[in-house]
Amino acid sequence: MHLRALKKVKKDVSLHDPIGQDKEGNEISLIDILEAENQNIIEFIQLNMEIEKLEDYFGILDNREREVIIYRYGLNDQKELTQREIAKKLNISRSYVSRIEKRALMKVFHEYYRKERRQ
Repeated sequence: MHLRALKKVKKDVSLHDPIGQDKEGNEISLIDILEAENQNIIEFIQLNMEIEKLEDYFGILDNREREVIIYRYGLNDQKELTQREIAKKLNISRSYVSRIEKRALMKVFHEYYRKERRQ
């Protein structure tokens, strides 16, 4: 009797059992969610690796250029800001922020290209 009672209580669950539907009405299983989360984690790790590579090139930037790039792209746990927000924060014009950003990105690009050519 105890085993029959356990059988009623215990439910086997498969990762492939449907758990709901997406916006288009397709069935979603737990395995679909786990695979999607793993893909997001992989993309996050790859992105962080690319950011770390970029930070290697920040040494060629002056303090103002580095500051603008960090604020503009939300690096070093900073919130991503618009050029207008950066201008207000640094007490300079928005167009000057744009010129600094462009100059800094060109420096990083040229340094990256120079190092890649040597390898």
